[in-house]
Amino acid sequence: MRTALTLICLAAAQAVAAQPAPERHAQLLLDAMREAAAVPGMSAAVWQDGKLRWQGGSGWRDVDKRLPVQADTRFRLASVSKVFAVTAAAQLKAQGKLDPDKPVGPLLPGLDPALGALTPNQLAAHLSGMPHYEWRDFSRGGTHYATARESLVHLKGRSLQSAPGSRYLYSSWGYTLLAAAVEAAAGQPYLELLRTRVAPGLAIGPDETGKSPAMSIAYEYARGSVQPAPAHDYSYSWGGAGLAASAPALAEWGSRVLQGQVVDAATRAWMWQPVLDNAGQTVGERSYRLGFGWRLGADAQGQPTAHHAGTTLGARSVLLLWPQAGISVSVLSNAMWTSSIERSAELLSAPLRAPLPGLAERACPVKVTGFDGDMDGAAVQGRASFRVDADGLCRGELSLPESLAKVVNQGPQPASDKLGLIGLQGGISRAALVSPIGLADWQIQPDGSFRVELAGRRITVRLREA
Repeated sequence: MRTALTLICLAAAQAVAAQPAPERHAQLLLDAMREAAAVPGMSAAVWQDGKLRWQGGSGWRDVDKRLPVQADTRFRLASVSKVFAVTAAAQLKAQGKLDPDKPVGPLLPGLDPALGALTPNQLAAHLSGMPHYEWRDFSRGGTHYATARESLVHLKGRSLQSAPGSRYLYSSWGYTLLAAAVEAAAGQPYLELLRTRVAPGLAIGPDETGKSPAMSIAYEYARGSVQPAPAHDYSYSWGGAGLAASAPALAEWGSRVLQGQVVDAATRAWMWQPVLDNAGQTVGERSYRLGFGWRLGADAQGQPTAHHAGTTLGARSVLLLWPQAGISVSVLSNAMWTSSIERSAELLSAPLRAPLPGLAERACPVKVTGFDGDMDGAAVQGRASFRVDADGLCRGELSLPESLAKVVNQGPQPASDKLGLIGLQGGISRAALVSPIGLADWQIQPDGSFRVELAGRRITVRLREA
């Protein structure tokens, strides 16, 4: 009897303590996230203190040819391109070549007067009043432009939607103008500036989907399946949406920013200072504020972050930095999908970062058959099962309550009827809840229940045995 009890105790201890290598752990999370979202291919990387910690690929860069995602596979960056435009502008500011508070008109002769009166600060923080894409832009992407200034033809006749400085209005066209101003102030083509000064030696440059074997195919969801997306030339906005990169190169560039190798510490601090509108209010949306183009937020534990995400035809992307920890994380994919991608990057990199202190350990609850709880005060319940996998990780599967399904099954990716769970520390004291919109943070509470933050919803889960 004593021997049996000892074996049970040892098994329980192993279910809590066993963990794969951090790199393997991160790869399992990436695979689970890609599979749940039904995205053809994803790539991710983590750099810390100037060194590569991990890089991983999952799925296919070319579905038809069954070519897997590799470390050097490039993906569209979408709006993550914007942090390169603002960082180039910050370099020029430090060199005394660009004043962020002066109108861009003198740099760009022939610009409409209303646009010429706008400043780099207003453009970078989406305070310019310029519109985002409009109905007239439906056919954009059919012409190639050799320089950022050539693409200004798209801005002819544009009307401002609000007085400059008065309110936040997201505009990628504003970054078309910002990139042109940067190009003029630098005295060299924008892409050359990027290659020689902003990201030298890295696999970061213009989107060349369909033109370069290094690029992943861009995909879209259509009629219940994944298909190649239509061709699209992003040279009308290299500053706003037109770049591509491999995940390791993007994360390395973020690490260079943290190391002071792209701009000096004082200039970086200026970029990451929250911007104020004309009324003295901080600018931003959702859970972040705007600096000079960078989004300023915090992780689930309140640690400051600087980041930017992007979504466009054939892409979903994010670059997430922890300035205090010196950590840079990139996640890139080859289809546009609805996701909580900043939190997903945070959870994906969790095995490579310090564990959370103070969490009570909870062994993998292999006898659990169901759960109940609440989401924003409304009751939720369903079936659940758990097991310890070959890597020693606690794995779970939860049925998806209808109320939560409305949150995570937003498309365009296929809907799901279940959620996955992969332990991060202490059995399931902390875990990643895997949904069609990415990873969510699952943490044990003092009363033994679990708290989950998913797509802005606060969920409490209590596990039950039969």
